[in-house]
Amino acid sequence: MVQDTSIIKGKIIDILKRRGPSLPVHIAKEIESNTLFASAFLSELISEKRVKLSNMRVGSSPIYYILGQEPLLERFSQHLKSRERDAFALLKEKKFLKDSNQEPAIRIALREIKDFAIPFRQDEEIIWRYFTTPETEFKIKERPRIIEKEKVPEEKPLGIFGEKEKPKRIKKKKMQRENKFFSNVKEFLSGRSIETLDILNFNKNELMLKIRDKGNDKILISYNKKRVSELDIVKAAKKALEYNLPYMILSLGEPLKKTNALIDALKKLDSIEKLK
Repeated sequence: MVQDTSIIKGKIIDILKRRGPSLPVHIAKEIESNTLFASAFLSELISEKRVKLSNMRVGSSPIYYILGQEPLLERFSQHLKSRERDAFALLKEKKFLKDSNQEPAIRIALREIKDFAIPFRQDEEIIWRYFTTPETEFKIKERPRIIEKEKVPEEKPLGIFGEKEKPKRIKKKKMQRENKFFSNVKEFLSGRSIETLDILNFNKNELMLKIRDKGNDKILISYNKKRVSELDIVKAAKKALEYNLPYMILSLGEPLKKTNALIDALKKLDSIEKLK
């Protein structure tokens, strides 16, 4: 049985050498087995440091590859989320981006595409480089081209609306709303001298950060909407519980009156007991 296991692992390595970065479903098909079986062997190969896996996901699965195949991960860049694709395309074009000069949404996305965006520091500034571009090239490129504020590239219209300008306007307005949301969060943190420790999750409707406020670590959940419901609070509480930290909630407006009433009521609640 040990010999059979060794043979299967060797076959998987050969498949990756031939195919390049692959998903478990691809490996399973080639070894004529199921995805669960293939994933188990891939996990063992990772433990043995013979196989690596990506940070990005295709569906719920990472991509498996062997050392030296990192450039081939570009094949899967179309599976990045919308904002992450924007950051990927911008960084691939410019090779280097100064973090502080980027739109808030792009700054966050750069931290998510770890397979493609590699950070380093230059004169106390965070610089992102495209993963296949050597860091040494930064010194010989023209500095103004690198540090000037970049614009988020707009997608070309697909021609399915009957007029070319309409999808551009819709995308631009949507992008402006999302950027305003991230900018508002950034201004709130700056105004309160709150330090951002980590970006835990983000999308167009929600931003979840680990922060340090007056020396205390907390979870900050920001909702991109005017009204925070009881369900939003429960959802935020569950997320904070995962990190065993207190939490703060931000929104674009005041909570509903009934929500405020519930919060006030819970402050003095000691316990809820069951009558026998």
